[in-house]
Amino acid sequence: MSTQSEKAMRRVRARVDGTVQGVGYRPFVFRLAAELGIAGWVLNDERGVLVEAEGPPDAVHVFLARLRADAPPLAEVRGVEAQDVPVVGEAGFEIVSSVHGGAATAPVTPDSATCDDCLAELADPSDRRHRYPFLNCTNCGPRFTIVRGIPYDRPLTTMAQFEMCDDCRAEYEDPGDRRFHAQPNACPICGPQVRLLERSGEPVEGVGDALRAAADDLLEGTILAVKGLGGYHLACRADSEQAVAALRSRKRREDRPFALLVADVETARSLVELGPVEEALLTSRERPIVLARRLADAAVAPSVAPNVPDLGVMLPYTPMHQLLASDTGVPLVMTSGNTSDEPIAFADEDALDRLRRIADRFLIHDRPIATRTDDSVVRVVRERPLMLRRSRGYVPASLDLPVPSSLHLLGVGAEQKNAFCVAKGDRAWPSHHIGDIKNYETLQSLETGIAHFERLFEVEPQLVVHDLHPDYLSTRYALAREDVQLFSVQHHHAHLAATLAEHGETGLAVGAIFDGTGYGTDGTVWGGEILVGGLDRIERSGRIRPIRMPGGARAVAEPWRMAAAWLTELQVRLPPAFEDIAQPRWNMVARLSINGIGSPFTSSAGRLFDAVAALCGVRLEVTYEGQAAIEFEALADRAAVDPYPLELEHRGTAVALDVRPTILAVLDDIAAGVPVSTISARFHAGLARATTEALVLVAGRQELDLAVLSGGVFQNRLLLELTTAALEEAGLRVLVPEKLPPNDGQIAFGQVAVAAARLAAG
Repeated sequence: MSTQSEKAMRRVRARVDGTVQGVGYRPFVFRLAAELGIAGWVLNDERGVLVEAEGPPDAVHVFLARLRADAPPLAEVRGVEAQDVPVVGEAGFEIVSSVHGGAATAPVTPDSATCDDCLAELADPSDRRHRYPFLNCTNCGPRFTIVRGIPYDRPLTTMAQFEMCDDCRAEYEDPGDRRFHAQPNACPICGPQVRLLERSGEPVEGVGDALRAAADDLLEGTILAVKGLGGYHLACRADSEQAVAALRSRKRREDRPFALLVADVETARSLVELGPVEEALLTSRERPIVLARRLADAAVAPSVAPNVPDLGVMLPYTPMHQLLASDTGVPLVMTSGNTSDEPIAFADEDALDRLRRIADRFLIHDRPIATRTDDSVVRVVRERPLMLRRSRGYVPASLDLPVPSSLHLLGVGAEQKNAFCVAKGDRAWPSHHIGDIKNYETLQSLETGIAHFERLFEVEPQLVVHDLHPDYLSTRYALAREDVQLFSVQHHHAHLAATLAEHGETGLAVGAIFDGTGYGTDGTVWGGEILVGGLDRIERSGRIRPIRMPGGARAVAEPWRMAAAWLTELQVRLPPAFEDIAQPRWNMVARLSINGIGSPFTSSAGRLFDAVAALCGVRLEVTYEGQAAIEFEALADRAAVDPYPLELEHRGTAVALDVRPTILAVLDDIAAGVPVSTISARFHAGLARATTEALVLVAGRQELDLAVLSGGVFQNRLLLELTTAALEEAGLRVLVPEKLPPNDGQIAFGQVAVAAARLAAG
């Protein structure tokens, strides 16, 4: 090439960072280059996408700008760094083979719901993928749940065993096709297949279309185990009380609400109240379960969600779910494929073994699941999403660490609603929902999940961060790791830090961290904390007045014990709700409240809710975590605004929320026959007002204008709304978790954020 022509050309090498693998980004670059007359190449590697582009300088300039501005729908480009390299004079542009080797930093894409183009093919009788339950393209389909390593190429996914037919291969290699380099590309000829099995594991005889047969089974009241994207669901028709009650009995899930699958938004609107934010979440590519207010005439069985006003509704996110929902034409219960306290089943043999006592039949397929992943759950509070469980559709998207870490980190989380987190540099990868780590099976799920993330993101933990509680199985796992440094973070500090870090805050804030239990630095059970601190440190500036927790963990399952502790403390008579409790049991719990044997002090807001709910007779014993508080909130009459008294005790520079006047006022109202709906509303209003007063007082003393609300109790929509509004009216800026749950699902991210900040501080 002549010197003159070289001056008329420019060549750059561009590094594209972000979520750019498995989302059709290389095909997009290919088509963009063709449009602008650019020569060169594009490839995937462990860091993301690498491009070399050569052409007229103006065209190269436009090309670089559009790499970010016009990226495909599923791509999230964090940055494009380009440097000039020598012109080589090549012609044409190509996608070249992925490069292996080096440190993995490229994000693995979350699974994405079936796009409109694929849904149109699914419904088109003339299309070769008509009713094929595994169709996908670069804009949708499985990602995280099938990937075993990066770069994200077919050989490193669970699709490796399926060799593409000639037609699929032609699509895959055609730059003009939306399946160009779609790694899970398949069709009925060459891809995964679905089968309907008896609970014995034998195929159901005489079945042509397994999905239609499964839909017929559901309509007849059958309980079906369905192999989904990240594990097995248990399904039945939601409008049949007989079917739902049978599922509840077999699954040993007495009261916890079931999630519902509906075919479309119109059906969802017939069940729940949907505002714009709920509808946007419901139809988003993440397709979470959305909690929304149940309509009075919703056509679902009473036992779908007993004693709560909300229903959890989701739209189909795979072609298989779409076909089941459309073929049945009724709302379906779609709940996790497990029994109480177990992780969901995701391997076929394990599912057949564990679920045959629950399911009548199995709808399975032969595409392996790489990582078990539950459905995500969100609700809307003050027109903002509040994540309750972050899993399928959102994981493994990374979060930024506001203070980069000088070491590779692993946060192992807490015991309940466990999720772990790996981190290096300025990025952290919070995991999918693991569950409550109370048995070997769930601990094993944690261990295998950590190993997978370490491989996927090439994180070799040098520092492992754990909770202070010595008996958490996650803590024991951390202590058993070899050749690592260990670091502990107090539970409620992790809550505060996770919320600050999620919002990119590195300064100090005042926070109300309300939850059920957390091991305190003084050896007591914390859970109603007023904290001042940041990523690297905290100070306990207030708390709910402590009370004994009679019998320790027994009090969590039996809320009447917490009520008994307050009644004993205040030396008042038993309310009518306690008439059925045998006198010897009452006397035993009263003695524990006095002598403290096996009964630690707790400042827990969760246990306070339990106590008041029990006093009102809402729930003396629970079958799932938080049940008493959830049902107590559901009864609140929002028109009742007269808050109960809840005084602030000043102890030096610290404050205590003295709830004794509240308990006495509740007992007076019970004796006077005041409706529980009014008592609930007054209690929520009183706690919100006192919490606001405490935070404003402490913030003023510390000259702070930032407040954090987190912890599992702030999943309570009424309490969160009242407290947030009051704090904002007082002039404070309020942060609540959005990308992560306020419950213990955020703990691991908080742990690594604290560790990174402490490392930076030396």
